[in-house]
Amino acid sequence: MLYDVKDLSLSEKGRMRIEWAEREMPVLALIKDEFKRKNTLKGYKIGCCLHVTTETANLMITLKEGGAEVFLCASNPLSTQDDVAASLVKDYGIPVFAIRGEDRDTYYDHLNKVLDAKPNITMDDGGDLVSTIMKERSDVLPGIIGGTEETTTGVIRFKSMEKEGVLKYPIIAVNDAMTKHFFDNRYGTGQSTLDGIIRATNVLLSGKNFVICGYGWCGKGVSMRARGMGAKVIITEIDPIKAIEATMDGFQVMKMEEASKIGDIFVTVTGNKHVIREEHFKNMKNGAIVANSGHFNVEIDINSLEKLSTSKRTVRVCRRIYIKRR
Repeated sequence: MLYDVKDLSLSEKGRMRIEWAEREMPVLALIKDEFKRKNTLKGYKIGCCLHVTTETANLMITLKEGGAEVFLCASNPLSTQDDVAASLVKDYGIPVFAIRGEDRDTYYDHLNKVLDAKPNITMDDGGDLVSTIMKERSDVLPGIIGGTEETTTGVIRFKSMEKEGVLKYPIIAVNDAMTKHFFDNRYGTGQSTLDGIIRATNVLLSGKNFVICGYGWCGKGVSMRARGMGAKVIITEIDPIKAIEATMDGFQVMKMEEASKIGDIFVTVTGNKHVIREEHFKNMKNGAIVANSGHFNVEIDINSLEKLSTSKRTVRVCRRIYIKRR
């Protein structure tokens, strides 16, 4: 079995964490029992490009229990849990190609390793697997019957590809499902975003001007949690209907040009590119915290931030502080 993970000796820790996560996934457990009983996916190969976490691990195990051959790579190298990847390989016999913090070349090599298996079904989180097929790996197209996409970012990409006539097989937009909005986007992202900010910075949220870019389902969730922590929530939103909704929900709404001058913490949750740009960085106060909770970090114009910085240092693994030029 081919695989590429950081260290198989991490598997025991990963297995315990996978089993713990399973306790909080009762619906998936019911599906797994049905899949196993009916052998629903026998004969199918499923190529997955997803966040390699304990929750995803239980999904992969469910697919395998249903009779499928499953191949997994990471949709975001910074979210990969190396112990989980190791356990999926060693304890469950699932080929995984994922290493936390892997570079761009390794990332695309892993995408191609999954495609080398010639999957019949693709599962994408952000759109890179399907985009790679369309651009470079048309050889796998004859065997593919369909795929899924989980994120706002990916759905935006695929709708654009469909409009341009380059999307060659049907994709189910999982992100459009109401339960996905509720459980994953609103409540999951809402909680995990604040958890990530607090863990990374150890700042007190109460009393802070908390700017949230986008009032979709993720934005609603982050807004609700930030207000619950005592933050003064400000919404920036280009969709007038969503902006009205944010207003009616009791949040202050303004353009980023104004919000960038008063915000203490900024979070992007739109799925769009360069929501926070150079002109906004120039407006920000000293000590402002900028975070992205969308799938890709393109929502923040990092290249402009690099140019404006006088220095950069890592304060925790995979998190950097940029010192703004005065």
